[in-house]
Amino acid sequence: MEIHELERMARSIRRRDLEAVFAAGAGHIGGEMSVIDILTALYFRVLKIDPAQPKLPERDRFVLSKGHTACALYVTLAKRGFLPEAEIETFLAPHSRLNGHPNCNKVPGVETNTGPLGHGLPVAVGMAKAAKLSGARYHTYVVTGDGEMQEGSNWEAIMAAAQFGLDNLTLVIDHNRFQQGASLADTNGLAPLRPRLEAFGWEVAEINGNAMAEVVPALEHRSGRPYCIVAHTNKGHGISFMQDRVDWHHKVPNKEQYAIALAELSEAL
Repeated sequence: MEIHELERMARSIRRRDLEAVFAAGAGHIGGEMSVIDILTALYFRVLKIDPAQPKLPERDRFVLSKGHTACALYVTLAKRGFLPEAEIETFLAPHSRLNGHPNCNKVPGVETNTGPLGHGLPVAVGMAKAAKLSGARYHTYVVTGDGEMQEGSNWEAIMAAAQFGLDNLTLVIDHNRFQQGASLADTNGLAPLRPRLEAFGWEVAEINGNAMAEVVPALEHRSGRPYCIVAHTNKGHGISFMQDRVDWHHKVPNKEQYAIALAELSEAL
């Protein structure tokens, strides 16, 4: 897809995500809105994948470490053809495979179970290392939250990636500046992230993570070292009253708010 097509797809995914969270009565809508541009660029432009063969050995690997934003991933997978789009209606329903956190044993296109924060990047490092050991040519991508980067396991993984020379690994940090209950700065402020990653030997780029024209070239870039994209995003991006509000980390709009949000996202389509 071209940039304008990706932008339109991202808006469509945002609208369907909103509908699913409202219908289910639960979800992590703020962080889903911030990461959707990144997911869209990955699945509709960057990743070498085949929905008809989700376990193809040479496929690229993608890990959504911030697994609480699973609904955004499910909608993206459905739009890409991994799931029937009608199945999104079952999000969080009893016996649905579309749980609050992605399950690789149930959902095609999901590479590993995530949810406990700080696990996805170490797993992705393992995937990238496995490719090096086997001579496989696939690339591994992983998206973490910025609050999640407070987990020590991530920094162990960052050290290991540099030690192993994993130039087949791309980390994207969804830097929306908020986590559950507070801003990143008020809990354990890690900003600026770039010099911290560079100190570990990574190449680092900083972009507007909600601007598709910046997201795509950053994701397509290849480095001779492990590569990190610090994606500056907005919590609740695309919905005026949700943007940069910590209370929308894990909150569901009421009927009036839903109507406003739906109208705003519909205007953009």
